[in-house]
Amino acid sequence: MAATHAAHAVRTGSLVGLFPPGTTQDETGALVFAGVPVAELAETYGTPALIVDEAAIRARARQYADGLAARWPNSRATFASKAFPCTAVYRLLAEEGLGIDVAGGGELTLALAAGADPAGLVVHGNAKTEEELRLAVEAGAGTIVVDNFDDIDKLETILSEKRGLSETGSEQGVLVRVTPDIRPDTHEAVSTGQNGSKFGLLLPQAREAIARLRGSDRLRLDGVHVHVGSQILDLDPFAQAVEAVAELGEFAVYDLGGGLGSRYTYTDHPPTVEAYLDAMLDVARKLLPADARILIEPGRSMVAESGVSLYRVVSVKRGGGHTFVAVDGGMGDNLEVSLYQQRFEAAVATRPTGAGELCRLVGRHCESGDTLSADVPLDDPRVGDLIAVPVTGAYTYALSNNYNGARRPPVVFVRDGEHRPVVRRETYADLMRRDLP
Repeated sequence: MAATHAAHAVRTGSLVGLFPPGTTQDETGALVFAGVPVAELAETYGTPALIVDEAAIRARARQYADGLAARWPNSRATFASKAFPCTAVYRLLAEEGLGIDVAGGGELTLALAAGADPAGLVVHGNAKTEEELRLAVEAGAGTIVVDNFDDIDKLETILSEKRGLSETGSEQGVLVRVTPDIRPDTHEAVSTGQNGSKFGLLLPQAREAIARLRGSDRLRLDGVHVHVGSQILDLDPFAQAVEAVAELGEFAVYDLGGGLGSRYTYTDHPPTVEAYLDAMLDVARKLLPADARILIEPGRSMVAESGVSLYRVVSVKRGGGHTFVAVDGGMGDNLEVSLYQQRFEAAVATRPTGAGELCRLVGRHCESGDTLSADVPLDDPRVGDLIAVPVTGAYTYALSNNYNGARRPPVVFVRDGEHRPVVRRETYADLMRRDLP
């Protein structure tokens, strides 16, 4: 028998443990998300759909905020919203008291619409346009991260114009993004701290930007920012990043970024939030001013494990030593596999035994690379079955697209046995809405 047809087993408990903490199984073994049966969700909202455990996000937000405050009182956890730029998620995390990190005018607009405090906004981007910078300044964004010298030029022009229109002076708080030449063990596409990254300024350039900003009467240099990448499963790069920014001197604010990895597979063992905070703040206590304000920017690890993608099996095809299980979604709603070769596990949602035939779970898009999970054990997959893919709360929504005319799926919050849509499914009319006659 071919390897891809061999029986394969993973403990059911291990499989269910990849789903959000509120996940259980009913008497038949079917998955239940925060008290809501999987079949009810599929019947109500159709497939594909992104199901999000609201309580899981809130609990993780408190874990970050409380853990950080306990270790460094003058601090704030800030959500790196590119991981899940949905109005309902912005609103939820703003309610939990987190600041919001935005990377572009669209995210800024969504955050403001959700009621986020402008003073708690941290505005990022390696190529911020003048329009976006004006939007941030006019909105009263508390912090703009300077990624290059052009940011400084543009901001000084904008602030000069604003000052000219006002009787009182205008001043904008900024941080300098530092590239510390640290390369963590992660995918190249999400490694951002090494020499050659498009983000930030190397230490000599950062010193030059700091000197220039200290001489500005329009921009207030609050401090420095560092972020070395995403999906990092080792603590050393985080500690090294703190050491790097400490070399630049004493500042009022140190933004230490994010990047803690999430547990996507059985073999992933990311550090805990507590271990992550200890790794950075133990070094911070030794090297940074005791009265400085520390910001962190968790993104993926804030939301990834709260999300589950639901699909319906459209076709099961066997031949040539392979079993292809094709579903009604794919790279239109989850680009992480194609972009980053991220591994996802999966299960037949009504019988998530963790055992079965090794299958290639593929999407409906016209690309050979449209694979959701390779060599994943599925228990007797059949046309019409529901497939659940855990740990899809980060970046799937953000990267969703209309390839092959796919309609982007809905986002559904579940909590305490209740469910509510927070983003509706796109319609074919939506696809044509921007087309001109």
